Amino acid sequence: MAQVLIYSSDWCPYCIRAKQLLASKGVAFEEIRVDGQPDLRSEMARKAGRTSVPQIWIDATHVGGCDDLYALERAGKLDALLQA
Repeated sequence: MAQVLIYSSDWCPYCIRAKQLLASKGVAFEEIRVDGQPDLRSEMARKAGRTSVPQIWIDATHVGGCDDLYALERAGKLDALLQA
């Protein structure tokens, strides 16, 4: 199973939806909460080129945010990424 990393915020509905999708697939993920952590948010922005949460990586592939994750699911490509 691929390693999944998600930068998130506790109060972000998109973060909650992304984590729910991953959990529904039985995927374990590492979560880095950026609430009140400007250094972690800066690290995320530097790596992702985006400042919004969530930001999701599957192994070395930057997936993007919640909408991007769901787009992969709708396209039937998410499972293949997770199995890599």
